Amino acid sequence: MTTYKETGVDIEAGDETVNRIRSSVRNTFTPGVEADIGAFGAFFAPDLEGVEDPVLVSSIDGVGTKLKVATRAERYDTVGQDLVNHCVNDIAVCGAEPMYFLDYYGVGALEPSTAEAVVEGFAVACTKNECALVGGEIAEMPDVYGEGDFDLVGTVVGLVDKADVVEGDDVAPDDVLLGLPSTGIHTNGYTLARTVLFDEYTVEDRPPELGGESVGEALLRVHRSYLRPIQALLEADLVKGLAHITGGGLPGNLQRILPDGCEAVVDYDSWDRPPLFSLIQREGDVPEADMRQTFNLGVGLVAAVRKADAQQALERLEAIGELPVPIGRVAAVSGDER
Repeated sequence: MTTYKETGVDIEAGDETVNRIRSSVRNTFTPGVEADIGAFGAFFAPDLEGVEDPVLVSSIDGVGTKLKVATRAERYDTVGQDLVNHCVNDIAVCGAEPMYFLDYYGVGALEPSTAEAVVEGFAVACTKNECALVGGEIAEMPDVYGEGDFDLVGTVVGLVDKADVVEGDDVAPDDVLLGLPSTGIHTNGYTLARTVLFDEYTVEDRPPELGGESVGEALLRVHRSYLRPIQALLEADLVKGLAHITGGGLPGNLQRILPDGCEAVVDYDSWDRPPLFSLIQREGDVPEADMRQTFNLGVGLVAAVRKADAQQALERLEAIGELPVPIGRVAAVSGDER
């Protein structure tokens, strides 16, 4: 006789996990949530008051190999926050406000305490972003994921009035690029970072460059949400384009919001590069071009603003506790050069 549990799938562990996360998930529910945990589908009734031409904006993403660092460090309370914030940022730069989030958690062998920590991370970030965690899937598949392996994928859905969509269409030469600091590597470039750093260090090691922080702590810093500063700029009509700096770094992501005939001129000496990036570059002898195309290098969000509005935008961001830095400008190029 062969049981499901003997093949590697523990239904009782799944039930225990659901019971552990039930309270955290319910605490994220906003007034739009129409169904409790356990339904076959998530129901959400958006508040359309004041929205003349509603547009749904959605994004799906994963945490990538940052999960390998979490496993090494046996710390799982940050990666859930990473996933929510990454997805929220991707729709916030389009002008949308997040409404709800769904997750997929695939694992080889389900450990309820680990799953609880991950989902509590979802809940923490959803609460901070005023976004409901309306559903998710926990899949135990020992034939797909190796021992200790797991994967996270998330989807966020937000709402914006069509007239308020931010696409960067009117970004023009002489616009100023304002950067907001990242909290670390965020969720991109971890294959390179792990390859370099774990050849030299363990997660517990504390290189002097990191100022007392361990390698694991530095690598697991939470991918921050930029929703609040983005909303501050949008409410004051001070922004023409917004770029979330993820895979591709500043060159790849700024290109996504520039109209034909425009290019971003970035002064990479205009901000202090966090020491973690310098450590990676030194230990791996990583070329500067690779650093720029792989990592955010300390700038996780860029806003393109009119030159005449740059000072006001800086002051508005500083008023809410942000540390914006002018990092460059938009310049004109010929179409074939672009």
